[in-house]
Amino acid sequence: MKRRDFIRCLGSLALTMGSSGPRGQTSSRMFRVGTLSPGTPMTESVYGPALVLGLAQHGYILGRNLIIETRAAEGHLERIPGLIHDLIANRVDVMVVQGYPPALAAKQIGALPTVVLGGTGDPVATGLIASLARPGGKITGISDVSVQLSPKRLELLKDLIPTLKQVAMLWNANDLGMTLRVRESEQAARALNLSVQALGVREPNDFSAAFAAMIDRLPDGILMVSDSLTLLNRRRVFEFSAAHRLPAIYEFEALVRDGGLMSYGPDQSGSAERGAALVDRILRGASPADLPFENPTRFTFAINLKTAKSLGITVPSTVLVQADVLIE
Repeated sequence: MKRRDFIRCLGSLALTMGSSGPRGQTSSRMFRVGTLSPGTPMTESVYGPALVLGLAQHGYILGRNLIIETRAAEGHLERIPGLIHDLIANRVDVMVVQGYPPALAAKQIGALPTVVLGGTGDPVATGLIASLARPGGKITGISDVSVQLSPKRLELLKDLIPTLKQVAMLWNANDLGMTLRVRESEQAARALNLSVQALGVREPNDFSAAFAAMIDRLPDGILMVSDSLTLLNRRRVFEFSAAHRLPAIYEFEALVRDGGLMSYGPDQSGSAERGAALVDRILRGASPADLPFENPTRFTFAINLKTAKSLGITVPSTVLVQADVLIE
């Protein structure tokens, strides 16, 4: 069974779990949690079912004492403030968001306690929070620490292709969190004696220009930085990689299961379950300002061997032994 399917099964099982209320307390109150994603609904990602499971472990059962209001911008980031106001109008108690644009909008509107699940880059450098230990305001969450993970991703790409000299980095140039992530990746690349072809995109039409730039100066590999824009256009990246037999590394396992070559990043289900613990504390009266913005503790290196074969790449044994997930 695929890992995502397993998580969905666990989420379904959570709906049937009995509970007398949050943390075992007797309560007839119905709690309302809003979710907001810049791309597709959170229910369609690893985060959604894992969040439901995590909340169930704290006594919040869908349909019994929990309602989840799901909203998604579907790549139209200008819709995010309106979606937040819609959640406010629906009287949600706390909002769970994915990515920097919803997190920034939540901070600017300032009406709802908010838990962030990754996708923000460095939350202090972007100004989302005052510090990891004491975020301040109404935002806390789980970081994806992708700024710190960039060197590891490039190292794995070089381990796969020892002759690697130039890496194309594809990212959303409108997203400050992703831009800071690319700057850190560029520093990591220089330390590995790699040159960087930085290709920022701002809308779907920009991908054609980015691909044309790569054709003009073909890189040895690709690093795709994940946000709603690149995720919604991921198949175009997969297809370009396949057409030009370019190895690419991504940030999350789900992209490898979807056809990408390999990924290294935080375990998203684990981050969602820890995010659920933060939601529980907020629902029981804690202020997000006093809840440390956490770093993930579990990371996954995934390789799609079928994709490697189609690219004509033989994965070295030294790389295979490092993998947590092999997809055949």
